[in-house]
Amino acid sequence: MNSIVEIANRLSSLCTEHKFVEAYSSLFSEHAVSTDPIYKNEPLTGLSALIEREKNFLEANKVNKVRLSEPIFAGSYFSVVLAMGFTSADQTERALEELCVYKVENGKIVSQQFFIG
Repeated sequence: MNSIVEIANRLSSLCTEHKFVEAYSSLFSEHAVSTDPIYKNEPLTGLSALIEREKNFLEANKVNKVRLSEPIFAGSYFSVVLAMGFTSADQTERALEELCVYKVENGKIVSQQFFIG
């Protein structure tokens, strides 16, 4: 079983390498829930739905850079600040900074919630 520290470190590594789908596939529970203000904070449930949404984002945008802060831990939760630069389909350069909060149970991420600054 992966510890919360191992999961946080692996998530940071995969995201920095732009391996977002691999991060979902290897670190998230089959029943994981995601809450994201970009999608009106309506929870999305299930690993396949999360992967599909990520693939759609990656097809519509070119990720140029990703930077994550060191994780902060509290019980079964950890958080990181994610900063991302990407080019949208209309060739507009965009930047995003968000606080990402993850809950880990039984060696897998079971929920994630994003707060955009």
